[in-house]
Amino acid sequence: MADTPKLTVVLGASPHPDRYSYLAVTRLRAHGHPVLAIGQRDGNIGDTPITAAHPQAEGVDTVTLYLNPLRQQEYYDYILSLKPKRIIFNPGTENPELIQLAEANGIKAQPACTLVMLSTGQY
Repeated sequence: MADTPKLTVVLGASPHPDRYSYLAVTRLRAHGHPVLAIGQRDGNIGDTPITAAHPQAEGVDTVTLYLNPLRQQEYYDYILSLKPKRIIFNPGTENPELIQLAEANGIKAQPACTLVMLSTGQY
């Protein structure tokens, strides 16, 4: 369980169990973190709904990305509007443009793997 639950937005969430975003949602929840899952279409990961909308949320600690850099572009304004403390760029999602935007807005840009961070207690 998490020492302090961190509201996490999983961007690129998929209802397919073979996807890393699916594993991230299930493991974040197992560690006690509340999750807002956003994907291409509505669905579910267990009892966590996936929405294709861009809902506003207060108190977002982390946005963790599971979208390639080209797909991230349509979410730039949305991500920044959430005012997260950090954005985790999982392997394959590294994006110099979004990293620069994040840092210019006082958001920590962290190239890392959410799943590894959870398993090693670094989340």
